[in-house]
Amino acid sequence: MAGYSVGQVAAYSVGQVAAFAGVTVRTLHHYDEIGLLSPSERTAAGYRRYAEPDLDRLQQVLFYRELGFPLEEITTILDDPGADAQTHLRRQHELLRRRISRLEALVVSVETAMEAARMGVSLTPEERYEVFGEFRPEDHAEEAENRWGGTSAWTESRRRTSSYTKADWEQIKAEAAGLVHDWHALFAGGTPADSPEATEVAERHRAHISRWFYECTPEIHVGLGEMYVADERFARNYEEVAEGLAVYIRDSITANAR
Repeated sequence: MAGYSVGQVAAYSVGQVAAFAGVTVRTLHHYDEIGLLSPSERTAAGYRRYAEPDLDRLQQVLFYRELGFPLEEITTILDDPGADAQTHLRRQHELLRRRISRLEALVVSVETAMEAARMGVSLTPEERYEVFGEFRPEDHAEEAENRWGGTSAWTESRRRTSSYTKADWEQIKAEAAGLVHDWHALFAGGTPADSPEATEVAERHRAHISRWFYECTPEIHVGLGEMYVADERFARNYEEVAEGLAVYIRDSITANAR
């Protein structure tokens, strides 16, 4: 979208900037009022005009907002005379890596809790909170039994998990977290889902299920992979780590089964 030129510098109206930045005009007015983002130019009639450096600053503002920083803190960060663009990018990269790690841990917590709901747990309320956080496996037990009850996998898992301790569930979570981390690292690095590296993670995942819950045949594993994409609860957790990760995991499981 073209702006007009102030001297030799392209400038954009507040409406244009709001449109391609995905924010409201009112938001830009507010940023100007609090000194977070003031346009470089104003017309004779007082209309705001934003130059390229203003757009660069807006991008930084939106990055930090996405990472959860309050506006006052963003102002302080961006006005630091010792911080250049590379400094901000390095800081944002590190913050994003930390967020990804937290999301990977969240995926594991939800998956483990869903598995616990499916199979039943024998933990005290305090231990359940320490392992699963605020997720209550018993709230989903009826749905799990309706979905899987009566199958040999259900029977075997109920038998095994009925005796699992808090330490057992924590080990299950830790192993699952490692698998999600390894899948995500390969996905982020552009490694194909049917590569030996990705299918090796898929095979470890199959072995993890067989070790802790029930004998997970390649056919059963493929069905789980499809569920990770089709069931929005599983898909959402993977997609929060990285868009496309659920499909990548499904495809690596399918390739491994072949």
